[in-house]
Amino acid sequence: MAEVKWIKIVTDIFDDEKILLIESMPDADSIIVIWFKLLCLAGKTNNSGVFMMSNKIPYTEEMLATIFRRKPSTVKLALQTFEKFGMVEIVDSVITIPNWGKHQNLDQLEERKEYMRNYMVSYRAKQKQLTQKDSKVYGKVNSKVNVNPLEGDIEEELDIDKDNIVLPKGNMSVDTDLSRELHSVDFDNLLDYWNKKSKLKNIRAITKTRKGHLNARLKEHGRQALYKVIENCSNSSFMRGNNKKGWMATFDWVFLPNNFVKVLEGNYLDRDANTKNNDDLERRVNAVKEMMSYDS
Repeated sequence: MAEVKWIKIVTDIFDDEKILLIESMPDADSIIVIWFKLLCLAGKTNNSGVFMMSNKIPYTEEMLATIFRRKPSTVKLALQTFEKFGMVEIVDSVITIPNWGKHQNLDQLEERKEYMRNYMVSYRAKQKQLTQKDSKVYGKVNSKVNVNPLEGDIEEELDIDKDNIVLPKGNMSVDTDLSRELHSVDFDNLLDYWNKKSKLKNIRAITKTRKGHLNARLKEHGRQALYKVIENCSNSSFMRGNNKKGWMATFDWVFLPNNFVKVLEGNYLDRDANTKNNDDLERRVNAVKEMMSYDS
């Protein structure tokens, strides 16, 4: 996935109570600089806030210290602080920023960029046709008439108003990675499976944001994992509200990066469900052993 050239930061970030608490610490300036460097690295890698090099090697404290040009002890202190405040989560030794895609709207960014590229291709083609028509009328070709200034104006206008772009429907048949990904999951089937199997609150639709999360989880873990996670939900009384706070999991919560992995690994399964899974595994192992013994 291509790197993101910019990231979103709210203007009142220094009024956030977490940042205020960090500013009261002895190494506040260094820790805050590391936080911004971490945000920039998340945008550069563009991996849904999961810090993996080439999607294979997780970034370590030592690696970040080298990249950020900071002392390893300072980076370690910063990560411990971020984890304490819930700004990062460390899952299986992998550093992640929770809800990164939700706050950065990366799916919408990619769609806008793709729309703008194709809009300009179409626009330039129309301008070329207009200049050819003008050349027939006036007897000479002036390919530069009104083209470059007008293109600059439109690009500037699109750049200024890009947050208000409404993507057109119907005629925009562009074969992009995003369009292929959006059709790689049977969303209607998955919706029905969730409502029938999960034993959690039903959903009415799989929105564009939800599709983005599902496609990301599909790319990371495969199609079967999507259905396995829903099965694990049905075998977790904790996720259905049987906990001290009466909290219940939702569709959106389940398919966030860190939560998805935990549910997939069975962290919230009831004990009897874990026992059943272990029994199934043991039966498979014994069956393989018997086959090997028979062959010999």
